[in-house]
Amino acid sequence: VLFCSLQLVKSSALMRISTNGITRFHITRVGRGCLGSVNLKGRSFLTLKDFKPDEISHILWVSADLKHRIKHQGEYLPLLQGKSIAMIFEKRSTRTRISTETGFSLLGGHPCFLTPQDIHLGINESTKDTARVLSGLTDLVLARVYNHSLLEELEKEASIPIINGLSELYHPIQILADLLTLNEHYGSLKGLTVAWIGDGNNILHSLMMSLPKLGVNLRIATPKGYEPDATITWEAQHLFKQFGTDMQMFSEPLEAAQGSNVLVTDTWVSMGQEEDKKKRIKDFQGYQITMQTASVAASDWTFLHCLPRKSEEVNDEVFYSPRSLVFTEAENRKWTIMGLMVCILTDYRPQIPQLKL
Repeated sequence: VLFCSLQLVKSSALMRISTNGITRFHITRVGRGCLGSVNLKGRSFLTLKDFKPDEISHILWVSADLKHRIKHQGEYLPLLQGKSIAMIFEKRSTRTRISTETGFSLLGGHPCFLTPQDIHLGINESTKDTARVLSGLTDLVLARVYNHSLLEELEKEASIPIINGLSELYHPIQILADLLTLNEHYGSLKGLTVAWIGDGNNILHSLMMSLPKLGVNLRIATPKGYEPDATITWEAQHLFKQFGTDMQMFSEPLEAAQGSNVLVTDTWVSMGQEEDKKKRIKDFQGYQITMQTASVAASDWTFLHCLPRKSEEVNDEVFYSPRSLVFTEAENRKWTIMGLMVCILTDYRPQIPQLKL
């Protein structure tokens, strides 16, 4: 029997590693800066528009490191031990809820799942008061909301970081998973061309705010009347010009797919748009991604979809093909939200080599 006397301090964490049935313990320091001058501790994460290229790269690096150490090396990393997160969900969720809840727990923290039926937010209590109460009770808030303005008000009034779990304008945590998935597959992001074929929605907005910063080109095809937000498009045009990358917009899916490495689509009917389902499906005729779409893409083409998926958006031949990365993409939702939360709440230093992006 081995007895150890350990004094756990804020900048240390007890790690357990099991190899060939032998369990070893050691102290890992987590109180140093992660990547030189990159320090995201205490930052909110509402939109990728607010993050520089090295900051996005840093989150992906930490995410890849956690995936390697926990999934592949079997390490136990209680980096968030003693911390809690309030998870506010106005909309139903599979990937966002499970990835955040299991990820925070896996890192030693305590997640609290809250629906509109569980708390007073916006009913018996103002957003301002809720933000201040949660600031005293938890270390972090992730909110999945209908209106982005609610996130902005939470951030304004809270003294703890706020993460956007999805709003009508942006879905930035989804894009982190997409970027990690593509980097794992291609070995690098720079120089890739992504083709977005579908609705000009929150996923597309987040791609527009992030891809140019990482050297990725974007080709967009949307039906008339379903273009991305005009203000976000204007901001994106400046970003693509600033970083020397290319963004083009089309109305024909095959034009967007031409020569692209990555084909991406999403639901045509988002939550809250169910009343318009028949009209939207009619308006999106011809936008289903099929092998015909892929035939004009680059020879190394892959497919992404944030899920849940409907067959009218992409047929089974593409969705279940070896070129489809959707289930790795879904799993990476966990590793990237874990990486983001570790960056926001700690000073963790990754142990794997820095990613080539």
